[in-house]
Formats: sequence, C-alpha cells, structure tokens
Amino acid sequence: MSFHPYTHSEQALNERIAEILRRQKQASKPQEDLATVFRSIDFTTLEAFDNEEKIKSFCAQALAFQQQAPHLSVPAICIYSPFVKQAKHLLAGSGIKVATVACAFPSGQMPFDLKVKEVEYCVNEGADEIDMVISRGTFLAGRYEEVFKEIKTVKETCGQARLKVILETGELKTVENIRKASEIAILAGADFIKTSTGKVPVAATPLAAIVMIDTIREHYEATGKKVGFKPAGGMKVIDDALTYYYLVKDILGDTWLNKDLFRVGTSRLAGQILELLK
Repeated sequence: MSFHPYTHSEQALNERIAEILRRQKQASKPQEDLATVFRSIDFTTLEAFDNEEKIKSFCAQALAFQQQAPHLSVPAICIYSPFVKQAKHLLAGSGIKVATVACAFPSGQMPFDLKVKEVEYCVNEGADEIDMVISRGTFLAGRYEEVFKEIKTVKETCGQARLKVILETGELKTVENIRKASEIAILAGADFIKTSTGKVPVAATPLAAIVMIDTIREHYEATGKKVGFKPAGGMKVIDDALTYYYLVKDILGDTWLNKDLFRVGTSRLAGQILELLK
C-alpha cells in the first residue's frame, strides 16, 4: 500500500495550529460556534457498570436537551451494543441516532471473524452508526494491507449504518503513523475518522487532529468525497472542544460543520454548553 507524502514536522504543525486558533478566535461568533458544537456531540456512556436503568436515564437526558432548547439536539447517543435495541425504542421519533462501539472496543484484540460477527449483531439490533476501533498492534507491525481489509470488510458489513473508524492516535504516537492510519481508513470506506476511544491516557490532541483533517481535505480535493471527522476524549473544558471546531472550520470550511461531517466526543461538556446557550 503506497502513501502520499506528508512532510510537515511537529513543530511546523504546532505553529500552524496556534496561528489557526488565533485567527479563528478573533473572528468567532460565540453563540453560533457553541450551538454548532452542541449539535455535533455524540452523547456517550461507555462504562463497565452501564445497565438498562442507566441507559433509560441516559436516553431521558438526551431527550431533555431537546425539550430545554427545541432548536438544539445531540445528533446521536453512543452506547455498548447490548443496549442498542432498548435505546432505539426509547429514542424513537426523536431524530437522535443510536451509535455503538465494535471490533473489540477499546483494545481491538479479537479474532477478525468474531469482530465481523459483533458488527453483524450491532446492525441487527438496529444501530444507526458503528464506531469501530482499528487493530493498533497489526498497524504498528506494518501490516497495513491487513488493517485496510479489516476496515473494508466492516464497512461492507455495516450495510446502511454509518462507519466511524477510531485510530487511537495516542497509541500511534507519530505524525507519520497518524497520517498512514487516516489514509488507510479513508481508502477502506470510513464515513468518519475518529481520534480516540477515550480509554487510553492520551486521547484527542490538536496535533493528531490537524493531521487527520489535512488528510480528509486532500482526499476531498483528489476525489470529491467528503469524510467526517470526530475528535473524542480528553476534552475537559469548553475551549478544548472549540479548538477542534476551529481547526475544522479553518481547514475544511463551513460545509463540514454539521452532524453529517463533524462530531465531538465530549459528553461531559454537553450540559455546560447548553447552559451557556440558554
């Protein structure tokens, strides 16, 4: 598998990030920016102690956001697969999609035929979106074709469900690796590329994001195909979420700033953002 050259150094990328953020903050429209971020939040619970009661309460919270501000809604909730059918029932008619994680989330360590069966199960339960995690061990061993084939097969298994491919950039570590993984996922048919599971110490970073966003832009310029971007994990304050919004706005433009092409994994900030918007 051949890769397009990406010659930017970490220092050059960090300088570019700083310049983009400076420029975008000067031109920002705070209410409009925050509303777009809120409408891009995949409202997520992925805890080992999740159960039917927790999911019932969680779905009620997602619906309550709509009731508090009818023009605002999270686009999707993201939950573990045993609760997909329950969530679909609870959210029926709301327009809120049900996403679930797959392919041995978060480790990616499972025989591939079992990963495919897991995706089949998720789709049969009614999942609208599948967030798969790549096999980082396989990728880091240099077996790129294998990673490509896994993603391509999962995409085919998804049917009508949209596929977000989680790269786990904190484990890929280098700009070169993040670039390669982004290209592989896009070429294999990803509808979105996503930074992280949120289950490892280093989640989304602006550095990983700019590499992924650049790759999306270059693919669009070469093919006309738009691929979505989702930063996830590690966002502690509202400015963290806005950082990724500004990077997308600057590099990809306003046409990417909608729930079909931009999602944010920052459930902890949803309530805070809604309060500011109200």
